[in-house]
Amino acid sequence: MDARRANRRFIKLLRLYPAFLIVSLAIAYALGGFSGNPTAILSKSITYDFLTVVLAVAPVGFMIGFVVIGRASDKEFLRNSTNQANFAYEDAFQLPSENMHGFKLALITGRQPVLTGITGDSYRADDSAICGLNPDHVPPVKDCQCGFHAFKELDDAKFERTLYRGAFLLDVDLYGLGFVYASGYRAETQVVNQVFLPSLCMRCKIFPVKRFTGSHKLKADYSGVWQWEARCWMCSCVVKQRDRMEISEMAVALSVVIG
Repeated sequence: MDARRANRRFIKLLRLYPAFLIVSLAIAYALGGFSGNPTAILSKSITYDFLTVVLAVAPVGFMIGFVVIGRASDKEFLRNSTNQANFAYEDAFQLPSENMHGFKLALITGRQPVLTGITGDSYRADDSAICGLNPDHVPPVKDCQCGFHAFKELDDAKFERTLYRGAFLLDVDLYGLGFVYASGYRAETQVVNQVFLPSLCMRCKIFPVKRFTGSHKLKADYSGVWQWEARCWMCSCVVKQRDRMEISEMAVALSVVIG
């Protein structure tokens, strides 16, 4: 298993830790582990020993796990850098051909909706990449990160979305000159095939999605951005009519299939 997948599984395990702790405490309480009653099913000493392991030893184990996975990620990065430095194809026409179909994340921003990557670059449903750092680059360039990025596996994109709750999953095809990595692609042009709607409202997380609503969001640099969310009927009713958009209207505005 590569470091990336190990890190993803480790984070999923870490997220289960609070729930495991709450359930364990509830079971211990139900079995009399905190009462000190000699007839209790679970003795107080066993309960305290268990809590010592869960509250003290387990966090140390998680920290050690992060260190081990972090070192493995660093080694993998160095290997990839070495391979990139030894790139064997000086002529673009000698590059091997591969069908670059993948998945990625994007926000929907602006009063006139556009797709915006997590890094802040906006693009159309069918677009060519532009390097924001060097105008002389025709993306993708070997020693730069310019170009359209996408994951190979849907699961990788879904996991990444847990870190960006306001983002949508996209199904894309990449074309032109491209680079193939262990987990995905970086290429010259991109066509967005579909924007996936979340199954539940992005606000209440209870009811099915009904329509899009927009509002101003504050970014890390304290600048505002107009951002669209997919909400249920109830959560969208509190938004003014001019700040709502039906799913079919959003599909037309973005020129892409939404489903």
